[in-house]
Amino acid sequence: MKTFSIGGVHPEENKLSAQSPIRQASLPKQAVFSMFQHIGAPAKPVVKKGDVVKVGTLLGEAGGFVSAPIYSSVSGKVSKVDVALDASDTRRMAVYVDVDGDEWEESIDRSETLVTLAERPELDSKTIIDKIKQAGIVGMGGATFPCHVKLCPPPGQKAECVIINAVECEPYLTADHRLMLERPEQILVGVTLLMKAVGVDKGYIGIENNKPDAIALMTEKASKYPNIQVVPLKVQYPQGGEKQLIDAVIGRQVPAPPAIPINVGAVVQNVGTAYAVYEAVMKNKPLIDRVITVTGKSVKTPSNLLARLGTPFSQLIDECGGLPQDTGKVIGGGPMMGKALISLDIPMTKGSSGLLIMNDKEAKRAEADPCIRCAKCVGACPMGLEPYLLAQVSSQHQWEKAETEDIVSCIECGSCSFTCPSHRPLLDMIRLGKTTVMGIIRSRSQK
Repeated sequence: MKTFSIGGVHPEENKLSAQSPIRQASLPKQAVFSMFQHIGAPAKPVVKKGDVVKVGTLLGEAGGFVSAPIYSSVSGKVSKVDVALDASDTRRMAVYVDVDGDEWEESIDRSETLVTLAERPELDSKTIIDKIKQAGIVGMGGATFPCHVKLCPPPGQKAECVIINAVECEPYLTADHRLMLERPEQILVGVTLLMKAVGVDKGYIGIENNKPDAIALMTEKASKYPNIQVVPLKVQYPQGGEKQLIDAVIGRQVPAPPAIPINVGAVVQNVGTAYAVYEAVMKNKPLIDRVITVTGKSVKTPSNLLARLGTPFSQLIDECGGLPQDTGKVIGGGPMMGKALISLDIPMTKGSSGLLIMNDKEAKRAEADPCIRCAKCVGACPMGLEPYLLAQVSSQHQWEKAETEDIVSCIECGSCSFTCPSHRPLLDMIRLGKTTVMGIIRSRSQK
């Protein structure tokens, strides 16, 4: 069974919602659309207070090449354009829409009819990329990198294959799993569109073998696509990391930054992104909703919800039985790479893959003890780094040393903290160091 070659851990999976079919979440009374739903320049609002919008109306235009537009997921009236708190505990520019009905832009095809690439021979690479860009598609695995940018390799670089990340290695999360079980044909058309966009004739879909039903179904459906191969993978966190997935699927290692996957001929996209690409190109539907897992050991009904962007997290939790009495922490995302939320009024965004409600016992951090020099963090690091050292130099503000020790290669997967028997907050300290060092590098390059 294939997997990546360095490090990795195996947390308890807790896929509590794996057997819960995707269900439509209710419309919010008010939707809040952050203009910061992607990596890169924020979107620029193009509406004002009092404007009437429909589902699919443009709210914010892209702020640059590495950016993405924002569309309304609801119909109603713009109540204000103001700041709103987001999952990073930062107040950012947002558009507030008071919901009235559910009226859609007529240009969106809402039918369930499958449309394949063979039926749309006029779609060339440029047209596909332009449609993806206009629809505001970003990486749906959580990184939210604008999809069209990945599909436009730098000069001198050429893609050899498209790799679809259907690993979903974060414990608890099952949104991608359910999407494969319920929308396999649309996903496969999305993969063919991505392949045509970058001009390759080979596509891979990597799925961990804790999803045998998804592997079987996707393999069956992919039999009609001779250029697409489903690759079963060993369960090993963080298999969903781009570099780890490339290593596992095609056996190539991406060098340290500034190297990127295209440097080894790979373009990696999340399986949810492939589905969104299908909807954007074949159905003219901008990115206005997504599947999100709402789960936890005390949650009454762990679920996979198809929810409109801008819906407050509190409403999604209510739809799954409400906030349990023993709640200790609510995580945006999964337990390994997600971040604790300070408010449940935060709106759902393009990168919202999960809401994990942890009980008091799970949420409480053990008291940190001194490092015992066991090197377990070194063995677990999938990037071949020395986490204990990076944490130490970061805590001592030795930024030059941190840069020399390649702190920017850290993918913030949390394997080091997970495996540490002394419960040291390694990732917390490394994140501080990485952010600081990257800021120093940017300042240096601007001089």
